[in-house]
Amino acid sequence: MSEYLRQMPENVGPLTRPPGVATKLHVDAPLLVLLLLLTAYGLLVLYSASGQSMDAVVRQGRYFVLAYVVMFAMAQFNTVRWSRWSPWGYLLGVAFLAAVAVAGVGAKGAQRWLELGGFRFQPSEIMKLAVPMTIAWYLGSRVLPPASRHIAVCLLLIAIPCGLIIRQPDLGTSLLIGASGLFGIFMAGISWRFIFGTGLVAIFSAWPAWMFMLEDYQKQRILTLLNPESDKLGAGWNIIQSKTAIGSGGWSGKGWTQGTQSQLDFLPESHTDFIIAVLAEEFGLQGVLLLLGLYILILLRAFWIGLNAQSSYGRILCGSITLTFFVYIFVNMGMVAGLLPVVGVPLPLVSAGGTSVVTLMAGFGLLMAVSTEKRVVGQ
Repeated sequence: MSEYLRQMPENVGPLTRPPGVATKLHVDAPLLVLLLLLTAYGLLVLYSASGQSMDAVVRQGRYFVLAYVVMFAMAQFNTVRWSRWSPWGYLLGVAFLAAVAVAGVGAKGAQRWLELGGFRFQPSEIMKLAVPMTIAWYLGSRVLPPASRHIAVCLLLIAIPCGLIIRQPDLGTSLLIGASGLFGIFMAGISWRFIFGTGLVAIFSAWPAWMFMLEDYQKQRILTLLNPESDKLGAGWNIIQSKTAIGSGGWSGKGWTQGTQSQLDFLPESHTDFIIAVLAEEFGLQGVLLLLGLYILILLRAFWIGLNAQSSYGRILCGSITLTFFVYIFVNMGMVAGLLPVVGVPLPLVSAGGTSVVTLMAGFGLLMAVSTEKRVVGQ
């Protein structure tokens, strides 16, 4: 993996082919096609998971239209500008998070939203991009692999927003944002000794975190993961029903809109976090493999873009966004399958919801900016 970063950008030769339509539009055509296929597949599953509600599909379709517009808009700016804007986006996001702690809007025991001019939004979503962009900006302008003092600065940049988000409380989002920043450091070519050392610190921090950081409901989720049968009708209900749905699908599934667990409302959150259980029940293992195939192709294309980036900033940013996208997939599937605690992570571009879709597509807009910049430079 260290070769990912240490391959000097100057070694990437310019392309001699004339720019095509995709290049002129600052679009990476293969990535766009894969995203459109995933979008269509997600809407197909959502129709069934939402109780065959066209209103839910139309609403999600509108979110996708907005998300694609954001993606295209972000792809129009080159990475030099994004690098300059990165620290300002970070400072703005931290200011919003601090404002949430003082005057945020609460709901269901959490205070995570800000309301400005009648518009409500969740500032932690900004940090999902601002943190990896800022780490890429900071490390991209320095000699790599980074020195210890530069790694310490990066850890501080990651810790500030994560600490503010944990206070909301939102441990799941905090961990994902922290991971996106750590991936940026990892992509900068740090030694495996540092990586293993960090892993050991994380292991030895487990007990203090359990005693002093985790809320009671978060401890209950972990205990439920270990033994869901201990509370069948309470905390263990989601896991038991999702396992039943996945197992009953078999190879080919029960058929579109024919899943009993979802259509008879046994499976909670069937159109959001647990939507892959619906897919597994109705389309079977072959439907899950098709979804995984699309995800793998997107991840490979994203890594290819990073490998061919013209700058350290672009390379670190692409690697961080790609690994974060992988973690979203892994965590969602792991919690639905009962292998990880339920932390409220949606399945990327499949689960219903507007904010996560727009944020993810904005990240792909940055990837396209990196991809097409290579071609523009080479002309």
